Amino acid sequence: MGRSKEFEESVVLQKAMELFWEQGYEKTSLSDLVEHMGIHRRSLYDTFGDKHTLFLKAINLFGEFINSRLKSEISRAETAKQAIQFIFDFVIEGNEDRPLGCLFVNSATELAPRDKDVNEKTKEAFMQAEHLLAELIRKGQQTGEFTCDYDAELVAETLNNTLLGIRVLARTSASKDKLHRIADFSLAILNK
Repeated sequence: MGRSKEFEESVVLQKAMELFWEQGYEKTSLSDLVEHMGIHRRSLYDTFGDKHTLFLKAINLFGEFINSRLKSEISRAETAKQAIQFIFDFVIEGNEDRPLGCLFVNSATELAPRDKDVNEKTKEAFMQAEHLLAELIRKGQQTGEFTCDYDAELVAETLNNTLLGIRVLARTSASKDKLHRIADFSLAILNK
């Protein structure tokens, strides 16, 4: 009879996600993971497979975390403009107890060019962000809140590109004031 697990799988997966988010894939060794997750190496392999499989599961968890937070906050927005502003503020302000930047962006720049699985996951996450922005822009255009001078999908692509750039800058010493100025300038395209 096999031994029962002495850990909660979701808890240790979150720890792995945070370590990958902070250090990246290449810099995170199996020893780092075992220590940070608080499990034995054999348990890591038995539960999550190899490091790459664990990383893909961590990316999935990150996507669930981000989507949950965004949906929760966007649902409270009274206008499309408030919802889009929240997205930008969320990316810029982040969370003090979380690593800087975005695991999707970090993974895209580190691994996507040579890792098909990571490329697919990051590409899908970026497309979801674009679709969400386009939906909010269309809503704002229909209510008269935003200009109809531009195609919603094109504006969404542009704003998502700005968000990606802000996520990269968030990992540097760029000030939050600078990031907010960039966001405000980009969002001005929506004004009537």
